Amino acid sequence: MKQFWVDARPWNKDIVTTAIESGADAIVAEHAAEVKRLGRITTIAPDGDLVPGKDVAECRITDKASENEAAEKGKNRIVIVTTSDWTVIPLENLVAQSDRIVAAVKNRHEAELALTVLEKGVYGILLQTDKPAVVKEIAELVKNAAGTVHLVPFTVTRICPVGMGDRVCVDTCSMLEDGDGMLMGNTSSAMLLVHAETLENPYVAPRPFRVNAGAVHAYTLLPDGKTAYLADLAIGGQVLVSDETGAARSAIVGRTKIERRPLLLVDAEAEGGAKASLILQNAETIRLVAPGGNAISVVNLAAGDTILGCVLEGGRHFGMAVKETIREK
Repeated sequence: MKQFWVDARPWNKDIVTTAIESGADAIVAEHAAEVKRLGRITTIAPDGDLVPGKDVAECRITDKASENEAAEKGKNRIVIVTTSDWTVIPLENLVAQSDRIVAAVKNRHEAELALTVLEKGVYGILLQTDKPAVVKEIAELVKNAAGTVHLVPFTVTRICPVGMGDRVCVDTCSMLEDGDGMLMGNTSSAMLLVHAETLENPYVAPRPFRVNAGAVHAYTLLPDGKTAYLADLAIGGQVLVSDETGAARSAIVGRTKIERRPLLLVDAEAEGGAKASLILQNAETIRLVAPGGNAISVVNLAAGDTILGCVLEGGRHFGMAVKETIREK
């Protein structure tokens, strides 16, 4: 997840209050105590949680020499970079050399540029504005959006009961909508989109904050592109939620529930031969997502049905994609 910092120099109480309410990760200020009186948040200040010059460097890019200086400092600490004429080239050069670059931005256009440069974007942005409305706008951009997931159709090839096992329900701190779900898979090379419990049914009330995700061993895709085992998700962590178009956002985990339930296996194949599989609870309320956003219950799913998923780079070490010989089957 990208870092969202807000610059409160000179002191601006309205900006700080709005930043805290909007979910900013840190405030850059002249005095940390002023910020701490308004809320619990990381401060970058001489008396703050992070100290300028020690924990965080600041560099103004004016020429190639200053760009090189910022890149060098970015090897061992976070660097806030500013420029009077923000262009994509120096930012591309810096992001290519360091994953600790925080770009100072003044508006949405600059923020979008910084967050997407070289596809991976900067480590974070520092918003410099005196307008609370801009703080809210950029917070929404940084905190709720998690990019786009390339969803592709998979054709179901097999669905069968496999017996009893432990499955995970993920209860998020967000109200999800029809078509929303989480991406899960038995392997990290391909995942299926499991629909949130947003729909009415005769058996239980909707739980629009919940995804009945899959068995404890399954991988789920996270907002930063890493994966996690469902069993390892914890309160306060973040998961990736995608709609049927692939528009993704992050959601906070409110709790997880692991319970022993009857399970079934879904196998599916995408055009080109990529195969996905997932073990899910065998119940009417568990659904996969079809193209167009329609939800298909696993009790009605049949070979030949089309569902959505994604193809990823297989092979993970502590959730990160790795280039080595790993076979998942």
